[in-house]
Amino acid sequence: MKDLIKPENAAEANVIKMILEENGISSEIRSFHDTAYDGLFQTQYGWGVIRVSEEDFSASLKIIEEWKSSSPEEVQWESREQ
Repeated sequence: MKDLIKPENAAEANVIKMILEENGISSEIRSFHDTAYDGLFQTQYGWGVIRVSEEDFSASLKIIEEWKSSSPEEVQWESREQ
């Protein structure tokens, strides 16, 4: 497994994991929070990291890059007709 990205928080980590899974890429979220040290490592290293296999690393980078650069107008939202 290889470190892909350091998300800002748990919500961002979960969204990124979901996007990767939608594209057929398995990933794992590793938080740096440690209850024994009350989050000390998160202040030093950031919230955590998302890891993917080395085989999926380059494809994952491209997916995340496209996701970060897409504007809200480019995102396809489900329309709910009432």
